[in-house]
Amino acid sequence: MEHPIIAKREVTQYILKRFGLHMNKKLGQNFLIDPSVVSGIIDAAQITPQDTVLEIGPGIGTLTQGLLEAGAEVFAVELDKRLPEILSHTLEGYDNLHIINADILKTDIKKLIGTKPFKVVANLPYYITTPIIMALLEKHLPITKLVTMVQKEVAERMAAAPGSKIYGALSIAVQYYSKPQLCFHVASNAFMPPPEVDSTVVLCNVYSARPIVPVDEKVFFNVVKAAFGQRRKTLANSLKTTGYDKDKIKTVLEQSKIDFKRRGETLSLQEFVTIADNLIKK
Repeated sequence: MEHPIIAKREVTQYILKRFGLHMNKKLGQNFLIDPSVVSGIIDAAQITPQDTVLEIGPGIGTLTQGLLEAGAEVFAVELDKRLPEILSHTLEGYDNLHIINADILKTDIKKLIGTKPFKVVANLPYYITTPIIMALLEKHLPITKLVTMVQKEVAERMAAAPGSKIYGALSIAVQYYSKPQLCFHVASNAFMPPPEVDSTVVLCNVYSARPIVPVDEKVFFNVVKAAFGQRRKTLANSLKTTGYDKDKIKTVLEQSKIDFKRRGETLSLQEFVTIADNLIKK
C-alpha cells in the first residue's frame, strides 16, 4: 500500500479537516510539515530494519511514518486520546507499528518493549521536554540512541560545556548518561502552526557503560543540584544545602583540589563526581 507523505502541509491539512482535529495547546501540539526534517531525524538516529524504536507523541504519524518506512519496529506512545484512532487510519497497512494510548511518564517501558536494546525518537512538547528526557535516562533502560527535537535553547543546554552561561544541572545530567550532539536546527515555519521558538534536533548516544561513575549516585546529584541552586554563590556556600557543615565542605574541596571560591558552572562532570565521592568518605 502506498501512503501519501504526511509531512506536507496539504496532507496534514487534509488529515486535520477529515477528522475534525484541532491542535491541543495544552499538549504542545505543532505538526511537522517538512519532509526533509523527518529524513534528517531518521538519518541522525541511523534507523535500520533491525531497530526497535520508542516514539513519544506520534501525533498524526508524521515522524512515525518515516520510522516505519525505514523498516523499524515502532512502539508509538501517545497521550492524546483522540489520536490512536486517527493513527490507525493515517498509518494503515504498516505491520511494524504498535500504538499505545498512554502517558509516557507512567508507562512501564520494560514491560512494553522487553529487555532488548532500542532507540528513542521524539518530537517532544516543549512544556515537558526535560522531565521526559530525564525519566528515560534515569531508568537505566537499554537505550542506545536518544534523538529528540526540542526547543533550541534546551538542546544547547544539554550539550553545553563547563564555563558557559548555559551550562547547568541539565547539562551535567544528560552528559552523565550520554554523549549529546547537536545535529541541526529547525525553523518554526517547518511546523503547523509555527511555534514561537526555533527547534533543534539533538542526538544523545547513551552509554552502555558510563565512563564516570560516582560511589553514590544520589549524593552526586544532590551536589549538582546544590551547586546550581544559587548560581552566584561559591561552592563553599552553595554546598551547604547538601546538609554537610562548613568545615566538612572545606575539607572535601581541599581533598578534591578544587578552589572553594569556584562556582558550579565551572566544574566538569569528573570534578562533581570527585566532590561527591569525597563527601561520603569517613
